[in-house]
Amino acid sequence: MPHILLLEPYYGGSHKNFLTGLQKYVDCRFSLLTLPARKWKMRMQLAAPWFAEKIITQISANADYDAILCSTFLDVAVLRSLLSRQGITLPLAVYFHENQFCYPGQVADPGMYQFSAMNFTSALCADALAFNSRYNLESFLDGVTKYLKKATDMELVHLVKAIREKATVLYPGMDYESIDKAQSSDRSGNTAPIIVWNHRWEHDKAPETFFEGLIALPDNIDFQLIVLGEHFKRQPLIFARARELLADRLLHWGFAENREEYACLLKQGDIIVSTAVHEFFGISVLEGVRAGCLPLVPDRLSYQELFPSRYRYPSGRFNNHLLKLLSNSVSLSLSAAKSLTAPYDWQCLAPKYQHWLQQLAFMYNS
Repeated sequence: MPHILLLEPYYGGSHKNFLTGLQKYVDCRFSLLTLPARKWKMRMQLAAPWFAEKIITQISANADYDAILCSTFLDVAVLRSLLSRQGITLPLAVYFHENQFCYPGQVADPGMYQFSAMNFTSALCADALAFNSRYNLESFLDGVTKYLKKATDMELVHLVKAIREKATVLYPGMDYESIDKAQSSDRSGNTAPIIVWNHRWEHDKAPETFFEGLIALPDNIDFQLIVLGEHFKRQPLIFARARELLADRLLHWGFAENREEYACLLKQGDIIVSTAVHEFFGISVLEGVRAGCLPLVPDRLSYQELFPSRYRYPSGRFNNHLLKLLSNSVSLSLSAAKSLTAPYDWQCLAPKYQHWLQQLAFMYNS
């Protein structure tokens, strides 16, 4: 059984959930080194020497690893350089939860190019790469291509092909246990459809499109609203306005206290919505669908991989599609909910990860 060292400089949220599922469902021996999920820019700049020191100390104390798996918040080029100086050569893979070429910043920041460059050099220096969606992979390669073409006096575009050849798409495993166990709420006396928003309260999820669409609905359209998702001290102004204008529609507002409460709130919903302009996978929507909510998602990003066209709306048509769903009382059957979500269950994906990690662990022995 291969021994895989997991390195995560941003151990929180989807990154933490991914590694938890990996260790639970994949038949490998794992060791974990982490840093808390904060100051992501500093993590990308400085986590590599910190992890290198830890690894060198462990191996000096007779720790024995077959391979390393890390996320994109680690500068792989620096890590490998520092380890190789101590004679440590291990196969190394990177899992791309996101890529910096495709993240839509709120303001123009020339300094962000350094993080895109780190993603590129990490991909170049790693032995194997996995992306959490086809969209993530293709947007990354497109970003690398444009980046390398800027170097007009250096021919480097061929490196895109080298990166593609060692890349694969492995969807992040989903653990639906808490959702499957949650009890459906008693809807007696309440026939109004319930809309769920369960995304981070940040600009890249386009909350303005969502809430302005709700506010613009005709007065005779009945609905109720559950607003979930992680939020921070600074958040788009639309949230305060929406809470005031939609107060009589609200069943819940804010982050769920625990996983069980979150699952129960999802089970109340009828429609799960995304208006995101940035989404490399779509965990939140899949969780809502597993709970029985019908998805209404944009016809872009990773959603084109996850959901058939009947659940996707074209750009600029969110209001029309939402109104149609609310007017026609469209619902999702239990069989459809399971069919849409089952391909991303850890039980389904674990063998693919097993094969990928075994290939990585024995790469230098072939």
